[in-house]
Amino acid sequence: DRVMRPVRLGAVEYLNARPLVYGLGSSPRFSLRFDVPSRCAELLHASQIDIGLIPSIEYARRPRGDAPYAIVPDLAIASRGPVASVAIYTTRPMSDVRSIALDTSSRTSIALVRVLCARVFKIQPALESRGPDLARMLAKSDAALIIGDNALVLPGGNILVQTDGGVERYLTFDKVDLGEIWTRTTGLPFVYAFWAGRAGRLVTADVEALQEARRQGVAHAEEIAAEYFAASPEYRKLGERYLRDNIKYTMGLEERAG
Repeated sequence: DRVMRPVRLGAVEYLNARPLVYGLGSSPRFSLRFDVPSRCAELLHASQIDIGLIPSIEYARRPRGDAPYAIVPDLAIASRGPVASVAIYTTRPMSDVRSIALDTSSRTSIALVRVLCARVFKIQPALESRGPDLARMLAKSDAALIIGDNALVLPGGNILVQTDGGVERYLTFDKVDLGEIWTRTTGLPFVYAFWAGRAGRLVTADVEALQEARRQGVAHAEEIAAEYFAASPEYRKLGERYLRDNIKYTMGLEERAG
């Protein structure tokens, strides 16, 4: 009965996760839901899903006393170089940043910001949970962390913000790609998320089905981007390039080292 019950999968709702779940929504073996990355982790920790596409930092944050999660082999959301969808938007050089507003949707990206601030940018900014609304974030802080589809479609530029006194003004901001900074610094890929859950929940055929979904999803990147951005034709080619060139879906030795 344990084997026959559908596997409850908790996936990330962003475009970058769609190749990992290609075709799984119609499989009777899997029950699939979509949430922001941090929510996927919460659901897994609470045993409300069996396998979650969790932020990599959450692997170390399982409930106290629980056995380590098992990681589904060879599947991840990773990047080697620019990722395009995890970025700090800053109104000043990173060395001068004193405050960063954080998009709390992904805990791994927040951990990455902390590491890069300490080890690369050599700053100790105040970190504040806000957003993800860039105008409001930059009205209060020198810089802002934005992740996912919001970051993918948002380059550097100008933005109108309103101060506490109600004064409106334009700010110029740059986009700092954190995947690019990580690989330039370490020479390694960065792993944002992977499938994980309690050991024994999947049988061999389930693992093979997840790996086959990835293979088919990668092969159908153009179709996935077109469907995902059906209401925004101008973003379709951007999404296709992103899935093809920025996001990597394997987890080998270098990804584990990263």
